[in-house]
Amino acid sequence: MADKIKLFVAFLLAAAGIAGYYYLHDSPAVLKLAAILVGLLLATGVAWTSVPGKRFFAFGNESIAEAKRVVWPTRKETLQTTAVVIAFAVTMALFLWAVDASLMVIVNKMMGRGE
Repeated sequence: MADKIKLFVAFLLAAAGIAGYYYLHDSPAVLKLAAILVGLLLATGVAWTSVPGKRFFAFGNESIAEAKRVVWPTRKETLQTTAVVIAFAVTMALFLWAVDASLMVIVNKMMGRGE
């Protein structure tokens, strides 16, 4: 129950930051941005103290660690793969255009509109 209350308070703090942005509509942009950031930072701090919040932040850290372990393709591999995909897309577009044009000619001839 305490975690639900913490998450509700975090939601209220985030909403207060957004409401502050609209309340300060005549103020400089820096103050409006500060209102949102303060609301979101306070909401994050409160949410972090709850069990679901701790699990969420742990998941985020694990995701970052996993992304660092990924073996990303080299620039050359990326360019080659991109070239193959573009060539395939162009080839398929030409093939589908040829099929469409052929069918249109056949249908026109069958309907007596052919030349």
